[in-house]
Amino acid sequence: MASRITSGARLCVRTSIDKLVCNLSRSRHHNAVDTAAVRRGSDRILQCYQKQSNRMRSDHQRNHCRRFTTLQDTDTDSLSSIDPYRLLDDDLRDVYTDITRELELNTNQDELRTIATYYFDGQGKALRPMVAILMAHAINYHMNNNGLDKKQREVAMIAEMIHSASLIHDDVIDQSDFRRGKPSVNALWSHKKVAMAGDYILAVTSMMIARLNHNDVTITLSQIITDLVQGEFMQLGSKETENERFAHYLTKTYRKTASLIANSVKAEAMLAGADDQLVDVSFEYGRNIGLAFQLVDDLLDFVSSKDAMGKPTAADLKLGLATAPVLFACEKYPELNAMIMRRFQEPGDAERAFELVHKSQGLEQTRFLAKKHCLEATRLAGKIAESPYQKSLLVVPDLIVNRMK
Repeated sequence: MASRITSGARLCVRTSIDKLVCNLSRSRHHNAVDTAAVRRGSDRILQCYQKQSNRMRSDHQRNHCRRFTTLQDTDTDSLSSIDPYRLLDDDLRDVYTDITRELELNTNQDELRTIATYYFDGQGKALRPMVAILMAHAINYHMNNNGLDKKQREVAMIAEMIHSASLIHDDVIDQSDFRRGKPSVNALWSHKKVAMAGDYILAVTSMMIARLNHNDVTITLSQIITDLVQGEFMQLGSKETENERFAHYLTKTYRKTASLIANSVKAEAMLAGADDQLVDVSFEYGRNIGLAFQLVDDLLDFVSSKDAMGKPTAADLKLGLATAPVLFACEKYPELNAMIMRRFQEPGDAERAFELVHKSQGLEQTRFLAKKHCLEATRLAGKIAESPYQKSLLVVPDLIVNRMK
């Protein structure tokens, strides 16, 4: 029997987004328009949760979920052939080469160069620079600007560098042995050297941000690093009540993942000279894409293989982390609450939690929430003038929700 999305679960979502709004509004760098947009988004998500809770009581729930896709359902012919990566081939081709050059030029320590550039071998998804450059082109077209500005491309590089620095630090904290289909930096070098290499990448990134010579963009990109550190701290703890846990999880997810994408595309719009409304559209698009990406990532940790993911699966449970699939599964299997509080540390906890998630509707509910964020991103992209780049922004949500790694 399909599990119900109860009023308690809806309260979790309301509490989560309200808490996120509160965190954002406390930042002196985030304007009131952003906060209002987040609240409007929360209302739409809650309405869809209510509708979905009724549908999930139907015997045809699974077939309905398969039909509940993103924009490609309504405009398949015009969008199915669009490949954002192919469209941006010239802009993305040398991104990793240019990042490596920046890192190599700023040190004479050979081993530091090797560690710092280890993940810039072109094997990553390059999602962050792709979305950043897409938004830059789309806003430039909207504003009648000529082509991609050099500073806009550097923002895309900065986004990928901050992301990779966070991966390096994650490898130290999580003691990971495998990433992107090869041994992690943590498995090859000492923790001290790896931690310093992550710091070095952020230091070079800071110099690149300063070179942009744009105060508002500097503040926006600096917020990413602030959020990352706070998100990592949040991940080290957990909350006792179910409502607090979901709020904690979504706020942590925004800070660790979505803030980077949201603020990098916001910076692109600022560099294009966009007005506040268009800057806000860019930020909200990136926020929804980032949240959807992490929700799908948390889902894949339960259903994908190590070969497909390029890293161990079920890793979050082994690290003591309760992600969306587990939090949703708690509704049907309350025994998970005790496991969450002890961070799955007792023998058999991780295996039992894995089993219960698959027996519940936790995976389906996680995918549904990811799809809601993708639909919101699609709606926001519709506010930008039509162009090949804007159409690619419409395709990105489907790439996110249908990815397998």
